[in-house]
Amino acid sequence: MTTPAAPPDPAPKTATLESLHAGLWRASSLGSCSSASLPSGFSALDALLPGGGWPTRCLTEIIGDDSDLLEWRLLAPALGSLLDSLPPPASKRQSSVSRPLLLINPPHHPHLPGLQACGLPARQLVWIAPATTQQQLWALEQAIKSNAAAALLAWLPQARPEQIRRLQCCAQGFDAPIFLFRPLSAMQQASSAPLRLLLKPAGNHLQLQILKRRGPASALLLNLPAMPAGLGRVLTPAMLARGEGGPTNPPIGIALEPRHALARLPAFAH
Repeated sequence: MTTPAAPPDPAPKTATLESLHAGLWRASSLGSCSSASLPSGFSALDALLPGGGWPTRCLTEIIGDDSDLLEWRLLAPALGSLLDSLPPPASKRQSSVSRPLLLINPPHHPHLPGLQACGLPARQLVWIAPATTQQQLWALEQAIKSNAAAALLAWLPQARPEQIRRLQCCAQGFDAPIFLFRPLSAMQQASSAPLRLLLKPAGNHLQLQILKRRGPASALLLNLPAMPAGLGRVLTPAMLARGEGGPTNPPIGIALEPRHALARLPAFAH
């Protein structure tokens, strides 16, 4: 009796680009994140961010005018949730804060009552005020290497592209978000930060444009509701109707109309 022939081997599966390395992605789709991400608190923004939130193990560069203090309105929902999720100290002998928020070189003295109203208690904030650019960079690099903060927020108005590149290399070993705040002039510079955003005020809303991400270029201008804590309770309906608090029902995304060939930055720019 003859033995039936063995069935042919199934065709080998073609490896996807994403399966080859976590750092690879297609230009037509959002890149995946091998590390955890932190929800931003804005569902419209999370839908446009690789990993669905603020990334860890890399730099997030936020460009804007530091006189507007918009960074707190943008980050407070995520940072407040992050601090709430931290485990309590194991014993009374340990510090009441195991992993604080570390603020390096903020341009203004942190307003503790306002931050408290945003869910960021003063006891969980550590403020460092280096005198020079080199000291700012040194402090941030040491904080990244120590991996002991819940999140890092650093204002670097004079950092050069090669210094940002060095910080990005260090950031790959830091398992929490790192936010760099840069002036508007930094838009003209190359940056190794995988995620770059342009932040502008729009009344009680935030106007946000994604300049760079792991994925296709974004042509949307986001309007995110971000009324400062407690302000909604003191503004009258008439004031809100007149637009003194910004647009009451802004569109979530507005497509930017290209004015020239460079209006949409390529995904690999900078």
